Amino acid sequence: MANQKSLIIVESPAKARTIKNFLGKDYEVIASKGHIRDLPKSSFGIKIEQGRFEPQYRVDKEHSKIVKEIKDLAKKSSTVYIATDEDREGEAIGYHIAKAIGKEPEKLPRIVFHEITKNAIKKALENPRTIDMDRVNAQQARRLLDRIVGYKLSPLLSSKIQRGLSAGRVQSAALKLVVDREREIKAFVPEEYWSIEAVFNESIESQLIKFQGEKIEKLSIKKQEEAQKIVEILKDEEFRVAKIEKKQRITKSPPPFMTSTLQQSASTQLGFSPKKTMMIAQKLYEGVQTDKGITGIITYMRTDSLNIAKEAVEAAREKIEKSFSKEYLPEKPKIYTTKNKGAQEAHEAIRPTMIDFTPQIAAQFLNKDELKLYTLIYNRFLASQAKDAIFETQTIYFASDDGVFKASGRKLVFDGFYKILGGAEKEKLLPELKEGEKVSLTKLEAIQHFTEPPSRYSEASLIKKLESLGIGRPSTYAPTIALLQARNYIEIEKKQLKPTDIAFKVIEILEEHFPNIVDSSFTAKMEEELDEIAEAKKDWQKVLAEFYEPFIAQIEKGKREIKSQKIAIPVGRNCPECGAELIKRSGRFGEFIACSAFPKCKYTEQIDEEKTSEEKNEEKSEEICDKCGSPMVIKSGPRGKFLACSAYPKCKNTKPLNQPKKLDVKCPECGGEIVERYSKRGKFFGCANYPKCTFISKFEPTTSKCPKCGYITAKRTYRNKEVLECIKCKHKEEISHK
Repeated sequence: MANQKSLIIVESPAKARTIKNFLGKDYEVIASKGHIRDLPKSSFGIKIEQGRFEPQYRVDKEHSKIVKEIKDLAKKSSTVYIATDEDREGEAIGYHIAKAIGKEPEKLPRIVFHEITKNAIKKALENPRTIDMDRVNAQQARRLLDRIVGYKLSPLLSSKIQRGLSAGRVQSAALKLVVDREREIKAFVPEEYWSIEAVFNESIESQLIKFQGEKIEKLSIKKQEEAQKIVEILKDEEFRVAKIEKKQRITKSPPPFMTSTLQQSASTQLGFSPKKTMMIAQKLYEGVQTDKGITGIITYMRTDSLNIAKEAVEAAREKIEKSFSKEYLPEKPKIYTTKNKGAQEAHEAIRPTMIDFTPQIAAQFLNKDELKLYTLIYNRFLASQAKDAIFETQTIYFASDDGVFKASGRKLVFDGFYKILGGAEKEKLLPELKEGEKVSLTKLEAIQHFTEPPSRYSEASLIKKLESLGIGRPSTYAPTIALLQARNYIEIEKKQLKPTDIAFKVIEILEEHFPNIVDSSFTAKMEEELDEIAEAKKDWQKVLAEFYEPFIAQIEKGKREIKSQKIAIPVGRNCPECGAELIKRSGRFGEFIACSAFPKCKYTEQIDEEKTSEEKNEEKSEEICDKCGSPMVIKSGPRGKFLACSAYPKCKNTKPLNQPKKLDVKCPECGGEIVERYSKRGKFFGCANYPKCTFISKFEPTTSKCPKCGYITAKRTYRNKEVLECIKCKHKEEISHK
């Protein structure tokens, strides 16, 4: 036994490599590579008897090899440590690892750490605990709730609306937010209003705030006639400085990041999606090469806590004093607390693990995106311990007999944390004036405005909304948005989330028949109950039972009462893209023709309301089908007209109405003609002898030959320059326009 090593089990290979780097030969470190046990993919996987829920966990085929490897190592080890992530999901993964290798979960030592550094790992090994079954049960409850909703509700939606649809406890509540915002935008009616703006003494811009004793606020002046009347009255009046106000405004330093705020800032400042942010943060946490070897350079990135370790605060304060002088250091360390209910305060906020590993040093070891995110985290943490910024706000009121105008300015008195973060508000200084001083009216005009609809959610603003409503937890924000995209419920246009037509149908049915599933307060309450399970305040089986029974009753009622939204009438034609049958469907904006192979094929075409489908899509032709001898008819598709056999569906022969464009370039493979063709992805060029010859090119071939391999080239634009690119070896030469 004395020679046996201790075994440490983590989830990821990167984490395993980093920890192994810190420990000596007495330790073996292995990764489970994520979840090794889960509910089965092909069946419900929950046995329900007398109000008890028994999950039927399975080790999937992908993990059977690693489970055997962990089992073998565990048999040879003196001690087996569970070292999975410190959140509930990590606790549950640890539980499943123990079960999979035949160990009692509550008897294995469990080590936790907020950062993957040498000191943190050694400290964790000195202070092991056991697996927390309350946290495991909270995660099990979450997993079973999600399986119940997904497995029972998704098939119902698919049967009533369209194949391939899904619903989820968190995803559906999030989707309703996006759909509701779109409804607001569509229902919005712009409202006209006018503002009266003036310039005094050539440069002081101001706005009318009072006219003839009445306050002028947004929407006060509705019509141009009203605005012009005010201008006519004020333009000849004499103005003086009525009042000057100067106040100090303190802008507090921001707290360090937690998961939601990191995702929001990375989205708005770096243009990273939440998914990308978390992937990069995971790598920075699990370990990268540094000047001190391989180590984790940020703390755990799935957290809703703003706590900071005492030693980290002290290190930050020393760094601020050393780098920016004592002037930027508050008298006492700054302490932040989160407003989130159920926040796991034993965790830490996201921070660098080594304050001396500055972004300037990190630049030698990290790639471009890793450095951007690390710099964001590093500077935000350092700024959180710096002094507040101080501004002086300036307000000048200009008055005449009938009107009062207001001008505002500001001046940075002390930059404080902006010294680290940059981006201090731009100064807008007002000139020195005295009360009672006469001023000249340089310009006076009425400006027309229209009220704006609310903007669509961005990924960042949706995460902020989800967090404020208590929907989901740090680990769920990014996967929820990614899932909505994957299910074709939302599209991202100009960094904004736009719901698709099918999203409206799904939400309409859920609102009518499953209102609790899309109710944000219900979803938030469920999150609170999961928190209470983790805190040993509620029984997880009871929480499941209280949800399950009324939900299943809703499902059964829905099967009977929800009318099918499917209108799938064959139109007697085949899809020009994949050959499957075309059908007429009903959508939110009326009827349309779609491919029956959806979602694999997404071909659609609009129906002309003024003509029947047959009139619109068929014209007589003089062509005869070369397969069956029947007359060919001219039909319309999204890329124009084409010939189709009138004997459809017995004969499905189609061919282009016009002969494809031929190039003056011979096929380099067989010497045949090269013609212009079209596919689902757009225009391309191929050999006319297809399928015997399979030559194709995305770009239009030319007669020029490649100087390297002698193959033909194609003309294209590459990095804003016109080039000839070899179709075979991809050698490029810029086209000279001399």
